[in-house]
Amino acid sequence: MISAGQLATFLVASMAIIIVPGPSVLFTLARGVAWGRTVAVLTVLGNSTGTLVLSVIVAVGLGPLLAHSKVFAVVLQLAGGCYLLWLGYDALRHRHEHARAMAQREAQRPSNVVVVRQGFVVGILNPKSLVFFAAVFPHFVDRSQGNVTLQLLLFGVIFSVMAFCSDATWGVIAGTAREWLADSPTRLVVLRTIGACVMMTLGVIIVASAITS
Repeated sequence: MISAGQLATFLVASMAIIIVPGPSVLFTLARGVAWGRTVAVLTVLGNSTGTLVLSVIVAVGLGPLLAHSKVFAVVLQLAGGCYLLWLGYDALRHRHEHARAMAQREAQRPSNVVVVRQGFVVGILNPKSLVFFAAVFPHFVDRSQGNVTLQLLLFGVIFSVMAFCSDATWGVIAGTAREWLADSPTRLVVLRTIGACVMMTLGVIIVASAITS
């Protein structure tokens, strides 16, 4: 169903968008800094579950359209690429405010259920994931193989597992180095700046690919 070439390029693109400090990673880092490793990992569990549900919704909704309309796929990629550019610009513009918010500590630790639920909400409403699923997933679909929806579902599962492993690592690091991060907002600004630049770069690549396809 998915060729080795498809899978390899998809893994590279997924890792590029997963490892940068986007909304989910920043949320996880904030939880790790505030309450430690356990809360950070539980946040990632909820977040990854929300991401998986979002990928299923996108796959079921977009699969039939992508299977029958190349024009729709190109328009979707253009829109998604432009939105990634905007997200990157917005993250860069507000990097100092985001860093200050992440460095703040809340007094009372929420329950495990609340932590997972909050992570789920962030995951399912994450604009970065939505754009990635809608604009990037179709780029790796081999329409000649058929079963477009199934291919999108498989990509969603793979992406969600990768996101869990990567974000959990960020969370553990933040929980372990909570004092080091919280005491230096400059380091948080650097993380946010790197993430913004990567998102804008990916947006340019997606737009260029859609134009030349």
